[in-house]
Amino acid sequence: MKKKDLSLTNFAWLSIGAAIFTMALKTMAYLLTGSVGLLSDALESLVNLAGALMALAMLRVAALPADENHAYGHTKAEYFASGVEGTLILIAAASISIAATKRFLAPQPLEQIGLGLGVSIAAALVNLFVAFILLRAGKQYHSITLEANAHHLLTDVWTSAGVLVGVGGVALTGWQRMDPLVAIIVAGNIVWTGIRIVRKSIHGLMDTAIPAEDMEIIRRILEKYTRSEIDYHALRTRQSGSRKFVSFHVLTPGTWTVDQGHRLVEDIEADICRSLPNVTVFTHLEPLSDPASWTDLHLDRMDNDMDSGRLTDNHRSSP
Repeated sequence: MKKKDLSLTNFAWLSIGAAIFTMALKTMAYLLTGSVGLLSDALESLVNLAGALMALAMLRVAALPADENHAYGHTKAEYFASGVEGTLILIAAASISIAATKRFLAPQPLEQIGLGLGVSIAAALVNLFVAFILLRAGKQYHSITLEANAHHLLTDVWTSAGVLVGVGGVALTGWQRMDPLVAIIVAGNIVWTGIRIVRKSIHGLMDTAIPAEDMEIIRRILEKYTRSEIDYHALRTRQSGSRKFVSFHVLTPGTWTVDQGHRLVEDIEADICRSLPNVTVFTHLEPLSDPASWTDLHLDRMDNDMDSGRLTDNHRSSP
């Protein structure tokens, strides 16, 4: 395993440890107070633990090198982690809503509110600290899994804040239904988080283009090489976990030698790789003057070369 991949799994282990610790604290707070809001908070920590375990497994898979059956690597495995985590979040939100609705219809007094709040605050601070570490690591290593995990923990912090407001409100007003009401609102926030994570996972599995700011960097590099006799088109990109794939066609004069064209595309590819981390570039060299060079701007070639016999006449092997 590479040093970078080892670092990513270490961060996943940190997330697992934090999830276990905060889940224990929040469960203790629920047992002390009987607050359904704190129960919802503890359940979300259980989801955090499941998500962190899934992240660890998928980061290990994503770190596997390319092989004969996976020529582009295994980096898309990271999207499975976020997809599973998003689904678990939605399940937890449903469970919280059911428990909170029952408590709203049949409210029960809370006990030892002060001690329970103190324990819950400690758990929230742990989550906040770990979330910032994971978010920084996710951006540094361009890991979608770590970033998703970090955002989930930050959502957990906001959830804890909402629960603390509910429990504190009960202590101040004596209105017992405030606790389950806040828990229902928290569940709605959790649903929104789950939907966003699942949607991001789906987009990744569907070969979504790389971020707009990265596309702009690539276009600026290509424009730098564009002249009257050199052009480019058919720029396509896709994000695969932490890796980016970029392909485009470079058009040069038909009188150029293969060596001239090769040196040009090598310079372009090197420039892009220096500007963007974890990028793989594919280029296709075409003669500027050949009309056929302009028929493949889209994913599917737009002309009828095969029907017209062009491919048969010009690319037939000698007997």
